[in-house]
Amino acid sequence: MAILTLDEAKEWLRVDGEGEDLTIRMLTGAAETYLHNATEVTFDGTNDLAKLYCLVVVADWYENRELIGEKTSDKVRFTVQSIMAQLQHAYTPPTPPKAGEVT
Repeated sequence: MAILTLDEAKEWLRVDGEGEDLTIRMLTGAAETYLHNATEVTFDGTNDLAKLYCLVVVADWYENRELIGEKTSDKVRFTVQSIMAQLQHAYTPPTPPKAGEVT
């Protein structure tokens, strides 16, 4: 299941009409894949933090027309890194205790 719908992305980007739909779908898919590859977690539209991550990345790529995955602009880098760290932390399974270790 997708994290973002086309309508959500277009609303965030403030895009009317259908002329940019293909580009927005491609950027949305790339952002979701990037998030999955970075966290090894499959998110859906119910995770607000994952949704915000994708919206921020899609907006940056859309506005700056950078190569996908190349880099985020300096203005959003901290935001994206912070959200990614929170998502990774929240979905990292606990390390099992070592043999003989008391928990």
